[in-house]
Formats: sequence, structure tokens, C-alpha cells
Amino acid sequence: MTPGPTMSHNASLLASSIKVPQNVVYRSFPSETVVLNLQTGKYHGLNATAGRMLQELERAASVADAIGALEPVYDQPREVLERDACELCRSLLQCGLIEVHGGPGD
Repeated sequence: MTPGPTMSHNASLLASSIKVPQNVVYRSFPSETVVLNLQTGKYHGLNATAGRMLQELERAASVADAIGALEPVYDQPREVLERDACELCRSLLQCGLIEVHGGPGD
């Protein structure tokens, strides 16, 4: 079975680092994380899991490293965490809430 576009795109994203730009602020609460894009004035709400992922993504050298830090926290196979983290990254990127650096082609 050859990898499809999503699998190869995930591989590129897993090798990348994530940065929260200066125009974005967020605050975590017990049940959610609120993210504000200061340029657009739009608030975004993340559930507790996505908020924890965002924190680890920002701290880690790569998305793959963040997943390694999340594995002991969530009782899920690595493939599930990779898929969920990549999906979250794409959603946050689309909203202008993160920047992706260091992947192939960057």
C-alpha cells in the first residue's frame, strides 16, 4: 500500500515545528483553552485535549516530539495521536493561530 497525500502530508507536518505567532494569545482553563487572534479579533475555543496538544506543540522541537510527550498522557496508539495532532495543526493553521516551520520545502 502506497501512502496517500494525507499520509505524506502528515509526515511533512510531523517533521515540522509549530510556533504561535505574536498576534495570537491563548489561555487554558480546566475544561477548555481560549485562543484569540488579535489581528482578526476572533476567539476560538479548544477542548481540553486540543488545548493540551497546543501547549505541547508549542514547546516541542517538532510535532513528532510533541506526540512523544503526549503518549504517556493519553492512552491512545501513536498513529491516532499523530492523526489528531496533524488535523489540529491544519485547523489552527487555517485560522491563522499557528505557524509551521522546518518541514520539507520550508
